[in-house]
Amino acid sequence: MTDQTQTAPSIVGVRFSKVGKIYHFDARKIEALRLGDVVVVETSRGWQLGEVVVVVADPVAPPDGTWKTLDRLATPKDLMQRQNWQSKEGDVVEVARKRLKELRLQGVKIIFSEYSYDGSKLTIFFSSDSEDKVDLKSMRSDMQRVYGPAQVELRQIGPRDVAKVLGGMGACGLETRCCSKFITEFSSISIRMAKEQGISLTPTEITGMCGRLRCCLIYEYENYVEARKLLPKKNKRVITPDGTGKVIDVSPIREMVLVELPEIGRKEYHKDVLKPADEMEALETKAQAGCGGGNGGGGGCGGQCQRR
Repeated sequence: MTDQTQTAPSIVGVRFSKVGKIYHFDARKIEALRLGDVVVVETSRGWQLGEVVVVVADPVAPPDGTWKTLDRLATPKDLMQRQNWQSKEGDVVEVARKRLKELRLQGVKIIFSEYSYDGSKLTIFFSSDSEDKVDLKSMRSDMQRVYGPAQVELRQIGPRDVAKVLGGMGACGLETRCCSKFITEFSSISIRMAKEQGISLTPTEITGMCGRLRCCLIYEYENYVEARKLLPKKNKRVITPDGTGKVIDVSPIREMVLVELPEIGRKEYHKDVLKPADEMEALETKAQAGCGGGNGGGGGCGGQCQRR
């Protein structure tokens, strides 16, 4: 689907925030839907306004086999309602932080709040220094009394989500953090990804502003894994144009290998000029040994000696 009008696309992707995750919905209820249209959708966080950003060509059915349906196109009144409730979200955060201080809850921080576009539901997001789930039932009850009749929910989010919401400069110096700029869904990151790419394991080099491993460690990880398959492993013996040496290190993307040679020390070579020493020596030994079976062809030559 392009930006041109299409007739009743089947499944579309809707985004509820600028760099938010894309959710799939059945769009057959709305005719002449276009990319960029703002639609009204019922979600777990109440009625929300979202933007249609993609038409899904080959959608994978959800676990229950059915997609939620887009309700309708948003009207100018809907957009005005959303703007009105959004203007109140900052005050909600201030009130929640004040109440949190009164309750003396240590290690808990109020990050932001979000109203559904019609004000029927209010979600207050918080983080905790503890990895365990925090129970704020009394806090929720207090907020419900203040902001009823809206249904109030307190939702805990992790450090990466906090960094995404708050934005700001990345640990690498990038003006806007990757998570705030274009990452819509967080991937699992491991220390192995840093090791595979030869990145220093110093905490300041591999952790982001969230205190977790940087999301960018996954960007080129697969390229490094594939490139390493074509290179000799460390400590393997290889034959170079200057003699036989031992592999000290490799540079996968450059396809270069650092070799230690007895006579000249360390020198870098392209992978294409290297040969595996152990395999070459094994072949040479086999060739020197010959058939070993005489003219009877009982050796390892495959009967070649019989045809000479």
